Amino acid sequence: MKQHNVEQIKASVRKHYASSIKTDESCCSSLTDCCPDTPTNSPAEKNGYTEAQISSIPTDAAEHSFGCGNPLEYADVQEGDIVVDLGSGAGIDVFLASQLVGKNGRAIGIDMTPEMIEKAQQNAEETGAKNVDFRLGEIESMPVEDKSVDWIISNCVICLSPDKDKVFKEAYRVLKPGGKLVVSDMVANNMPRWAKAAVSAWVSCISGALPEDQYLDAIRQAGFEDVQVLSKSAYAKMRQVEVASVKVAAVKPA
Repeated sequence: MKQHNVEQIKASVRKHYASSIKTDESCCSSLTDCCPDTPTNSPAEKNGYTEAQISSIPTDAAEHSFGCGNPLEYADVQEGDIVVDLGSGAGIDVFLASQLVGKNGRAIGIDMTPEMIEKAQQNAEETGAKNVDFRLGEIESMPVEDKSVDWIISNCVICLSPDKDKVFKEAYRVLKPGGKLVVSDMVANNMPRWAKAAVSAWVSCISGALPEDQYLDAIRQAGFEDVQVLSKSAYAKMRQVEVASVKVAAVKPA
């Protein structure tokens, strides 16, 4: 992919999510035939969060849940752990992780959209959380020290990156030996060339999605072991394109 296209994609994603924090239009809702028909459910409920989880965090963080799952459902986060959320948005997964790690742990959110970081910091002030940290940065070049993290989580964000190989290499870099990666993300088969080339379509979480085998191979190529799909569900079928939401786990060798 040409460098100018990479920057166009990033700019489009920033613009979309800066706007979404005001309009409540998510990655999913930008495609009318994408979301399941569950009009009575909140965005967080659609993504698999429990009522107890939703009620335990700032309302704004739950309402601005732009993911495609609940990665913490499969992460055995413990007291004292350090968790990094890639593309943390308004902070839903960071706040939930902060409850699990306790006062001796830390939950760090990384997002490249300044408006998202500002919103998440406002939510942190509202909830009084002292063990959270929201950092402006790109997931292809994380503002996180080497071998300093126990868990990497992410929720429908890596599919938006134009350089997924670099994202997984960065995740490997910042994880401690034995650290784990657990993500919810989108994969897609039979993506036509025109869709991949349409920069404006990346914000839909569809055009940037890799085929499942390529996605898993990118994680392995970064150095991870025990790469496995924990769950998978059909998300949309648009013409010949088959899109699925997957939960994927992997481990950095000890």
